[in-house]
Amino acid sequence: MTPETKNMIAAMSLSLAILIGWQIYFVEPELEAEKAAFEAQQQAQQEGRIPQPQAGSGSGAVSSSSANQSLAAVSDTGTRLDITAPLVTGSISTLGARIDDLILTTYYQTQEPDSEPIRLFSRFDSQQPYFAEFGWVNAAGQALSLPNSQTVWQAQNSSLTPDSPLVLRHDNGDGLVFERRIEINDDYLMTITQSVTSNLEATVSLNPYGLIRRKGTPTTAGLYILHEGPLGVFDETLNEQNYDDLQDAGTEGIVIDTEEKGGWIGITDKYWLAALMPSQDQHVAYSMRALGATRDTYQTDLLGDAQILNPGQTISWQTNMFAGAKQVTLLDKYSQELKIANFDLAIDFGWFYFLTKPFFYAVNWLNSLLGNFGLAIIAFTILVRLVLFPLANKSYKSMAKMRDLAPKVKKMREDIGDDKTRLNQEMMALYKREKVNPAAGCLPILLQIPVFFALYKVLYVSIEMRHAPFYGWIQDLSAIDPTSIFNLFGLLPYSVDFMPQFLSIGIWPILMGISMAVQMRLNPPPPDPIQAKIFQWMPVFFTFLLAGFPAGLVIYWTWNNTLSIAQQWWITKTIKKQSQQG
Repeated sequence: MTPETKNMIAAMSLSLAILIGWQIYFVEPELEAEKAAFEAQQQAQQEGRIPQPQAGSGSGAVSSSSANQSLAAVSDTGTRLDITAPLVTGSISTLGARIDDLILTTYYQTQEPDSEPIRLFSRFDSQQPYFAEFGWVNAAGQALSLPNSQTVWQAQNSSLTPDSPLVLRHDNGDGLVFERRIEINDDYLMTITQSVTSNLEATVSLNPYGLIRRKGTPTTAGLYILHEGPLGVFDETLNEQNYDDLQDAGTEGIVIDTEEKGGWIGITDKYWLAALMPSQDQHVAYSMRALGATRDTYQTDLLGDAQILNPGQTISWQTNMFAGAKQVTLLDKYSQELKIANFDLAIDFGWFYFLTKPFFYAVNWLNSLLGNFGLAIIAFTILVRLVLFPLANKSYKSMAKMRDLAPKVKKMREDIGDDKTRLNQEMMALYKREKVNPAAGCLPILLQIPVFFALYKVLYVSIEMRHAPFYGWIQDLSAIDPTSIFNLFGLLPYSVDFMPQFLSIGIWPILMGISMAVQMRLNPPPPDPIQAKIFQWMPVFFTFLLAGFPAGLVIYWTWNNTLSIAQQWWITKTIKKQSQQG
């Protein structure tokens, strides 16, 4: 066994020991603490200290049975009021006054000409309703008639537009008059203002609430790197829960009682978001839960602090709702305007957030100059290469010298034979004398890894990249290369959609593999035969691996390899020329 192989085994063993130690001494204690905190929250909820809103109820604390009853399908006997805005259309029923019909008019399911636009919210009387609801609950347990899902509201006007808010009114006949004012802007933001006027002789206490409810577990990508499901930011900390997390949480769900004011909560898909954002100067209790006998109805909700309503007085509560496409610039805009902390975290930028978001803005800016995201990615690759040029230059010089010293190292091995200790000493002395660092070639590759993953996130989660075309057969940079070697890139009359993505090797993954193979040929051959074999097969392995990655990322990697080949070839030629002259 060569020293290099021993070092590799030792490094792997050390890494495994570190991971096991981290799991035992850090991860497991943290999990125990989270479990204890969760149990404390559940106990607090059971004692009634955190009342939870439920549609169709006049009480804040609702049993699971009554919650299930409120999920029963009902017919829409109300009048539909139109929603018309630049980016969305839909309707609101006067029955329950839920926002339950929203279509994103500028986004489509596919790139086909007859493709349907994206439907975000679905009507409450449909097979899989998805809607937002607002109202009041009586946490104090007073006998009050409050609006619920069966309440028919009186509309003051017939439609909702950016220039015309929709105003709904309900008189419960017992001394309370409710009004709901819904506004929409030119993007995806709605503002819901609820007010209650009392004609009672007694003082009452009401808690405002808002909820987003979705029936049916949606199909998700199922990838660890992408979150789809309930999420929110509480005390400026992101909290993400998968759908099965809510199913496992029991009937009481997951309760988040924030210490600070503000925050937001919602449900996210890969590109679409429905989120509730209360006024950020208000303290709010949040919760997430799975409802229904089959536990396939999911709800995220917020509950405001109790407000005292005196006789003859009017109280009000305002909530913002974002329902639309997760455009980075748009989320940043609302985060600043509404002072919502970390609203941009609705986009899953991942661990390399500090790189991913600047990368997005860089690529987006280049796209505004070049008019094509593919060209923007190529230009971005050049910028990255320029930033890393000094380091890469030094590394390639060291690798060129290593290649130049390869004959001497080979002769040294033949002369010394099996004396590994002496061989290592002689090799280190040679490298020191020639001022060569054998590990220098690894540094540029290590630096490229976070760049690679950050750009992968940009392409995978940014809606700006969705359906963004390049040239030729690449019509969607966020999707895999549609061509495949197994049908001769479309020349044979059959589809390969049934094959796993890593086997559907397109033209760009093949070009990437070729560029990687050429680059490997320019590197000095590893002294260890096992390492040499591994490096020899790496281009083939990466060809299959990147076949399932977005085409934009494969274009980046191919172009990066091409620039590396040019730089490495020039440095190798220069070093060889200097060596011959010396």
